[in-house]
Amino acid sequence: MKRNLAIATVITITAIWVAACTKIDDYKSKYMSGGGIIYTGKMDSVKIFSGKYRAQLNGLFTSDPNIVKYRVFTNSGLDSMEVVVKRTSGVDTAKTIIPNLEEGTQSFEIRTYDSAGNSSVPVFISANVYGANYQASIVNRGVADASLQTDGSAKITWADVSADAGVQYMQIKFSDVSNVLHDTVVYSQPANLTTNLPNIKVGSTFSYRTAYLPNPTAIDTFYTDYQDHSVKADVTKVYLSNYGPDLKGTLGSDGRFGTLNAPWVSNAGALNKGGGTFGGYQHASWQSAGVITWETWGKTPVVDGKIYQATSAPLPAGNYTVTFNYYSEVQQNSTVYFIAAAGNSGIPSVADLSGALGYAAMYNGANVGATSPNVTESKSFNFTLTSSQTVSIGLLGNLVGSGDPGNYFEVRSIQLIQN
Repeated sequence: MKRNLAIATVITITAIWVAACTKIDDYKSKYMSGGGIIYTGKMDSVKIFSGKYRAQLNGLFTSDPNIVKYRVFTNSGLDSMEVVVKRTSGVDTAKTIIPNLEEGTQSFEIRTYDSAGNSSVPVFISANVYGANYQASIVNRGVADASLQTDGSAKITWADVSADAGVQYMQIKFSDVSNVLHDTVVYSQPANLTTNLPNIKVGSTFSYRTAYLPNPTAIDTFYTDYQDHSVKADVTKVYLSNYGPDLKGTLGSDGRFGTLNAPWVSNAGALNKGGGTFGGYQHASWQSAGVITWETWGKTPVVDGKIYQATSAPLPAGNYTVTFNYYSEVQQNSTVYFIAAAGNSGIPSVADLSGALGYAAMYNGANVGATSPNVTESKSFNFTLTSSQTVSIGLLGNLVGSGDPGNYFEVRSIQLIQN
């Protein structure tokens, strides 16, 4: 009985084993009729570097000498590019540019292949691609100040930027005093950055653009458009003459008052002394310097008086500040304006002040107390030129002639600043 049971058990086990082998053989027959699945070695150390509508793939081949090519799939596998590989006996490097990508985050799938068409398991990686949207987001680095120095250089003080803003450098173009064009690069640092442009041509501007990298490993540099920037400079001596201190004039018969020398022009209304033969200038015996003045003691009023000079050459387009430094006594119901006007034919009357480039009132019909002769006040105004042109700068006065103390002031100097 026991012997028959053992035989039956052996028969059962044998039947199960035979059945199992039959299923394995069936699986091999169905799925492995061509032999086992062969995978090539995958690409190692894969990196993707961002670019402008493109990216750069870097990787290594450290094994499998049978690799003959690799493919990079993009756009969810709908697009791909193929790169032929020539393997050596050592470690080989893969490096290729993937073009025609859309801006944004892109995914990449990389597979290697041997000559029989066997592929590796995929390597997946993603990276940002940059384009028009990023370009629109970048701006030229700000200039906090640009001023002419005593040595003839222009000192640029750059606005601070964030360390991760991507600013790489500023490319600057400027002309020197010999009209030689310079093109220079200033590498960025986030804070406390200054640049000196040597021997810059006074009255000129410099042009610059800013270079950006979207991230530290990006393969493409983005640039802003070039932008012109003026250099704040005292250009008085470049465009004006006889501007003080110690203005020059020709004294009249009284030995105190006179008329300003050229290039100043004085109209008939400005000549309120000597019976209308001179006026607008004074260099009295007790004065150390000549000044522009109107004095109305002795009933010598000024009616639509104009004293002006035109710039010796057209001013470049840009922003300007004119400053008049003066001392004054009482102005009774009188007006005095400092004015800049376009052209070389003079300055407007009161009724036409709206047509001036800019102006400031020293007095505007109010009674104003005297200041100490040793104290100089200043009045400034700004104007902007959209194109290069000659400008007339001067004074317009309507001063009432009255008794003592009358009306009186001294303009001691004039300054023209290009901002």
